[in-house]
Amino acid sequence: MYKEQLNLTSPEPPVQLRQEASWVQFHLGINRHGLYPRSSPVVSKLLQDMRHFPTISADYSQDEKALLGACDCSQIVKPSGVHLKLVLRFSDFGKAMFKPMRQQRDEETPEDFFYFIDFQRHNAEIAAFHLDRILDFRRVPPTVGRLVNVTREILEVTRNEILQSVFFVSPANNVCFFAKCPYMCKTEYAVCGSPHLLEGSLSAFLPSLNLAPRFSMPSPWIRSYSLAGREEWEVNPLYCEAVKQAYPHNSSSRLLNIIDMAIFDFLIGNMDRHHYEMFTKFGEDGFLIHLDNARGFGRHSHDEVSILAPLVQCCRIKRKTLLHLQLLAQADYRLSDVMRESLLEDQLSPVLTEPHLLALDRRLQTVLRTVQDCIEAHGEQSVVADGPVGQWAPDSSRANATS
Repeated sequence: MYKEQLNLTSPEPPVQLRQEASWVQFHLGINRHGLYPRSSPVVSKLLQDMRHFPTISADYSQDEKALLGACDCSQIVKPSGVHLKLVLRFSDFGKAMFKPMRQQRDEETPEDFFYFIDFQRHNAEIAAFHLDRILDFRRVPPTVGRLVNVTREILEVTRNEILQSVFFVSPANNVCFFAKCPYMCKTEYAVCGSPHLLEGSLSAFLPSLNLAPRFSMPSPWIRSYSLAGREEWEVNPLYCEAVKQAYPHNSSSRLLNIIDMAIFDFLIGNMDRHHYEMFTKFGEDGFLIHLDNARGFGRHSHDEVSILAPLVQCCRIKRKTLLHLQLLAQADYRLSDVMRESLLEDQLSPVLTEPHLLALDRRLQTVLRTVQDCIEAHGEQSVVADGPVGQWAPDSSRANATS
């Protein structure tokens, strides 16, 4: 399988799969508490490798392949192929999902846009990984920014003839390509290099489903994907009571993990969390994987409080999560400062504009006020949930907090 990924016409000797490769070690380090341990040197090495290793193949993702010939131009909600993502494989056989830059950092999502027609932003994927790590969730796959040469690292290494066919040179002599879908086969929807280099995010692949099966569940707080529809949670303030009585949210830590995810999504402004995935191996008490965060960080001037519905309606939060949020609200550990420092590591820095960083502090205060309202209404013992003993330990220094 690995040999098939090589360019067989290359005069170079065959590349050997190394078990010490960073992506292999990343896969082996996944446990029931997160995708990687705290301060993992493997993650740092994986980010470095994804940033520098040459690509040996490029292809559409399975989502895009499923859309070929199946795109319905009458649909209101366009499928994911509209956003154009590619699977890149590197010289060590690691794989990453590449999402190219579609808009500039300082462009806000227009206020009249629905969340399901918004662009996906490459810098949102990068920033979401850093925020997830700062919050000590460790549920977003390692993600890094990279300048990709679309000619040398995509066009010249792909074997997919359809992908080859959507490349063209623009009137400005920039190399461009677009998604192969009826409503997207237009040059105005293309992404273009300058003239060959294109910014993008690279998110490390998780183990294959054959090796590490995952299951997908619709979020209980799923949104309507129509122009006028509303879901029950939007009109029923007692909705959480029904959720807590129904499987699988009537036991284990599933509901608390959903509330963690809602807080994370509120901080980044992501309204597009319709499903979540979990590893089958870890059973009911496993963690929720925070995948597909590219619709975050769209509007720094607006806080979408409805994303916090699970917290507001259930009035429950993990003590671990609450302590972390309280720490990041202190002047010495201010969330915007820690994020700014963390994002300096990325090749595409600055990843976020200053207004987006400051919005994190504002939204964090909203979360803490919501928790305080719950405590005043129901009591701390009812609201703040202690996690399993030994699952976490508070960090005691700024060095640990920033890492």
